[in-house]
Amino acid sequence: MSFVSGIRDFFGLDIGSTALRVVQLRGTGELKSLVRYGYMPLEGGISLSDSAADQQKLGQAIKQLVSSAGISTNNVAVGLPSQKVFTTLVDIDRLADNEIASTIQLQADSLVPTPIAESKIDWSVVGDSAIDPKKVEVLLSSVGNDYVEGRLDILETVGLNVIAFEPETMAITRSLVPNGATGMHMILDIGNRATDLVVSMGGAPRLTRSIPTGNETIIRSAMQNLNIDEKQAEQFVTKFGLSKDKLEGQIHSAIIGTVDILVGEIEKSIKFVKARYPNVTLERVIVTGGASTLPEFPLYIANKFGVSVEIGNAWRNVAFPPDKQNELLALSNHFAAAVGLAERNE
Repeated sequence: MSFVSGIRDFFGLDIGSTALRVVQLRGTGELKSLVRYGYMPLEGGISLSDSAADQQKLGQAIKQLVSSAGISTNNVAVGLPSQKVFTTLVDIDRLADNEIASTIQLQADSLVPTPIAESKIDWSVVGDSAIDPKKVEVLLSSVGNDYVEGRLDILETVGLNVIAFEPETMAITRSLVPNGATGMHMILDIGNRATDLVVSMGGAPRLTRSIPTGNETIIRSAMQNLNIDEKQAEQFVTKFGLSKDKLEGQIHSAIIGTVDILVGEIEKSIKFVKARYPNVTLERVIVTGGASTLPEFPLYIANKFGVSVEIGNAWRNVAFPPDKQNELLALSNHFAAAVGLAERNE
């Protein structure tokens, strides 16, 4: 959802539920150079709060991070969390862009779940329809006006100029899926409260989902099933994950039920895309966020679905000094959205 086009000097801002992340890149080709990046934890869930006091705190935290990271521009592309965005794939007759826009406006009431007058809608043609050769596939996204305007107020108050809002699922696809990839890829990003699932083909998302199972849910399972406190549960889950040969497999047994709920949703998604694209094979699953740091989870997914699984590298399209490599790769699983936002071609 671009407000201003043609601006090349901007940074990406990922407002997560537990942290802020910023990335500024330079360049116009596929490989861009890293200028600045930064990270700041957020306390007390202020990014999820509607209270004026918390929104003010969030604004000040963003301002502080932009300053401390040395970001040299006020122009910003901002991520929209998948829980706030409705995304769907629709088949539309092959028409000129302005005619597709008119068609979407006419059909919008039946396509998006919120009233049109209360929503911002964006769309892009992602390819030929898999159902009807006379049609094209259009990825349609909508988000509530109130949410976007609230974010806009916070950012403008601290002196930032928002050039675009973009669903985080689009941003992580841009940063994690290899350039020029033609096959089908699935991205799994386990966040604190939910898991983002994206299936892309040709670099464009064809299915995006927010599954309400995240790190908190997994840790809560360990707490309840092992009768331990939150801090200890978090330590055990982070250290042992799905390993069956550590602590006699107690952590595995405590969390596998919750993990399998998530895996069941992944299986439904795979069945959906295989039904729609029967001639396309899922080439690989790319894991990031908690999906890449939960021990044995990538292997569990690989064995479950018989597919190649790789740890996502958010910096794959970014040039940086060699002495920064270890530091940046250690942060990669937290920065996919911020990097993808910074990689936008305005």
